[in-house]
Amino acid sequence: MGKPAEEKKEKTFHWFLLAAIIIVLYFSSVLISQQFYLNQVNRDQASADARLQEAQKENAALREEREMLSDPAYIERIAREELGMTRPDEIPYSTVRKGRN
Repeated sequence: MGKPAEEKKEKTFHWFLLAAIIIVLYFSSVLISQQFYLNQVNRDQASADARLQEAQKENAALREEREMLSDPAYIERIAREELGMTRPDEIPYSTVRKGRN
C-alpha cells in the first residue's frame, strides 16, 4: 500500500516551484533592465559633467578677457591686430606675398 502513494506524490506538478522560478525570472529581468538604465544615466552624467567643465573653462577665459578689456594697452593691441586700426598720426602699410605658381 505504501508504493501507490509514493508514485502519486512523484507525478504531481510542483506549482510552487514553477511560481518561484517565474518570480525569480521576472525580478532578474527587472534588475537587468534597471542596470542598463543606470548605466545610461551614468554615461549621461559623465557627458554633462564634461560639458560643465568646458563651460566653466570658457567662462573663466571670458572673465579674464573682460578684466583685460579695462587695460588700454590691451584694447590698443586688439584694435591694431584684429581690426587693423591705426592712430591718426600713423601711416598704415601692408605687405603682399606672392603665391607659388
